[in-house]
Amino acid sequence: MTDAPFRPFDSALDLDCSLAQLRESLVGADDGELFLERRRAEALVLDDGRIKTASYDASEGFGLRAVRGEVTGYAHGTDISESAIRRASETVRLAVGDGGGVLAPGPQGTNRKLYTDADPIAGQAFPVKVETLREIDAYARGLDSRVVQVTATIAASCQEVAILRPEGTLVTDTRPMTRVTVSVIVEDEGRREAGSASGGGRFLLDGLMEPADWQSKAREALRIALVNLRAEPAPAGVMDIVLGPGWPGILLHEAIGHGLEGDFNRKGSSAFAGLMGQRVAAPGVTVLDDGTIPDRRGSITVDDEGTPSGKNVLIEDGILVGYMQDRQNARLMGVEPTGNGRRESYAHAPMPRMTNTYMLGGETDPADIVADLRDGIWAVGFGGGQVDITNGKFVFSCTEAYRVKDGKVGAPVKGATLIGDGATALQQIRALGNDMALDPGMGNCGKQGQWVPVGVGQPTVMIGGLTVGGAAA
Repeated sequence: MTDAPFRPFDSALDLDCSLAQLRESLVGADDGELFLERRRAEALVLDDGRIKTASYDASEGFGLRAVRGEVTGYAHGTDISESAIRRASETVRLAVGDGGGVLAPGPQGTNRKLYTDADPIAGQAFPVKVETLREIDAYARGLDSRVVQVTATIAASCQEVAILRPEGTLVTDTRPMTRVTVSVIVEDEGRREAGSASGGGRFLLDGLMEPADWQSKAREALRIALVNLRAEPAPAGVMDIVLGPGWPGILLHEAIGHGLEGDFNRKGSSAFAGLMGQRVAAPGVTVLDDGTIPDRRGSITVDDEGTPSGKNVLIEDGILVGYMQDRQNARLMGVEPTGNGRRESYAHAPMPRMTNTYMLGGETDPADIVADLRDGIWAVGFGGGQVDITNGKFVFSCTEAYRVKDGKVGAPVKGATLIGDGATALQQIRALGNDMALDPGMGNCGKQGQWVPVGVGQPTVMIGGLTVGGAAA
């Protein structure tokens, strides 16, 4: 596959012919588009002193969609040709049926550019990446004699898309992505614990491969591992919780964010359905989804329907004021699209998805919030979690947490899980720190089998009355 810029209408396809075919496919439909994509991805993993994985993937294809009411017809293929698109057209027209729809107006264009269009894979030579991984391994092992294993990853990808709209607009976007991850395992007196640090975004690898950057990740991974090495079993029971800034916003993303996506609310399956304009959170709580932040992992210049991304307020001072929308659900709900129509690849139809979802900060010093915690947990790192969209109930595991009594931070705890529901947790927010931060750039979000990169963020937050799962009290 060539590294030349992806220009399907300068090579494989004729623009006028493809537009005519698209319009024919959408006769009687409400909406639709021809989505074309080329993607390249490289990942190098060093594990226990050896290069364990060196992978390179390349793919390209198209997806043709026709929408009428709540029905979507979708066909895709890897052969970008007029004949393949014609066959796809015959399939998607089955969804349109006898028609009766009127094509919705197309999205407004934008000249905004949120990230580079350079290829991050080609920006650094392969031998340099391998040598950097070896340097990371040596540095991490040299930090502490208790380090027994190091895993380091350098990953880069480039996604190029072209979206042909029936009104004749051609929207293109080149989306880079990079990430470096360092994980360590430490051992002391027969006990082993792990720590990990990761970060990246929509930029080139240059900065991530600077020693100052990966050395800080190695030190952070070691710090977390050593904290867990002396951690005690977590208590169990209902108690107040303080969440740290930045990555702990993943709890906000899962427990609340999914419930504010348009499709769940249109169908009435979200815990927030029918609550527009009502109080759903404590006063002072403001939550946004913002795809316009330059270089961030969750940012997109345009979504996968061609709509420019937006800075969308979802909850303002505790009041529900907006949902995240793609074009189909926005039209059916009588509102405007918000630039949240996203898909994993050309083989998937778009749906409402988050970009960078975060809670704004307050005015309280974070130290004062922790000092006000009488008997609870201070959770500053999170691993996996899950949520039931219909009722907002969530379960999250902590990767770094501390016991707090009478405002004093005690021993770290291991095995703590936070259990609750998003709607109640929002109402029980008691303090917001002045330290709002975004995560370092490592989040992925799954929905209906599709994965897309996302960002999260929040300030230090105190939430009252969450259930902590752990050892017996």
